[in-house]
Amino acid sequence: MHIGSFSLANNLFAAPMAGVTDRPFRQLCKQLGAGYAVSEMVTSRRDLWDSLKTSRRANHDGEPGPIAVQIAGTHPQDMAAAARYNIERGAQIIDINLGCPAKKVCNAWAGSALMQNEPLAIAIAQAVVAACAPLNVPVTLKMRTGWSAQNKNAVALACAFEQAGVQMLSVHGRTREQGYSGMAEYATVAQVKAAVKIPVVANGDIDSPEKARAVLAATGADAVMIGRAAQGRPWIFREVAHYLATGSHLAPPLVAEVTRLLLAHLDDHYQLYGEYTGVRSARKHIGWYVQGWPGGDGFRRHMNTLTNSAAQMQSLGAYLADLSQRMERIPAAQHRLAAQGNLSGSIDGQAATQPLSDLVMSV
Repeated sequence: MHIGSFSLANNLFAAPMAGVTDRPFRQLCKQLGAGYAVSEMVTSRRDLWDSLKTSRRANHDGEPGPIAVQIAGTHPQDMAAAARYNIERGAQIIDINLGCPAKKVCNAWAGSALMQNEPLAIAIAQAVVAACAPLNVPVTLKMRTGWSAQNKNAVALACAFEQAGVQMLSVHGRTREQGYSGMAEYATVAQVKAAVKIPVVANGDIDSPEKARAVLAATGADAVMIGRAAQGRPWIFREVAHYLATGSHLAPPLVAEVTRLLLAHLDDHYQLYGEYTGVRSARKHIGWYVQGWPGGDGFRRHMNTLTNSAAQMQSLGAYLADLSQRMERIPAAQHRLAAQGNLSGSIDGQAATQPLSDLVMSV
């Protein structure tokens, strides 16, 4: 699969997630099988470009390419300027955010709120493409199915974005109104795929090898994008890749391997954020990792009381050493997202027929 001149290793993508997909996490996902990873969104507001938060989000030191940066905003020329700003700092692909459902984003009429204003959304895409084309930087875009169940306009917008020069579309199978509630539906993703010639990526509730295969089959999408299921389980990408290639499952990772990966992840995390912020932001990652592991809940509560990186690393190392004495491999993935029903919606008027066993969500 290609985005512009870039050839991707596979069709398994790490979704952009605010406060999650920083450089250490993106690098880890790529190391563990993701063919592509997009940064957390960077604002188009010039007054925030020099902030510490933005500088961290724009940090790509040592990151393998292609480096994709997602930008968010409401004004075409500001978004074009943000694209150029990030390209100067190493971005090789620019992704436009029309998918974030967060209130603080949508209340400013950015993210998925832009889907309510089709002319503005199209003008933003046109301005960003115009800024990136002379620099040979492809533009992609992530959106939802629409603003609400009564206003699903992803197909119409997809056609307009393709005409504007966007080179890939990612579609989360929920409306802005849904947030992350309920179940993602993939009929709209299939309709977008049928309507455009550029690559289309399916996103939403893809959290197991079986689910990835089912969504690819049901939508005809060129790739799948995995978000929440990779939190604390970044090896999901290699699990999905192995299953798609062979039809068989990989065994859960060895505790010894996860120990090495997690401690290296934390060390990289502390180096990016510094001691104070790094310790506090690391807690969520550690909590995601140990969820469902023996003694994990108690360990997470203890971890949240620690206030320096050395104590975190020492405590985590001791916990993992004890776990390795009890089991060779980490426990099989636990269910985090609600597992119910079949693929929502229909594909070209026909109900999706994948069996429930292929669609159960596991994280």
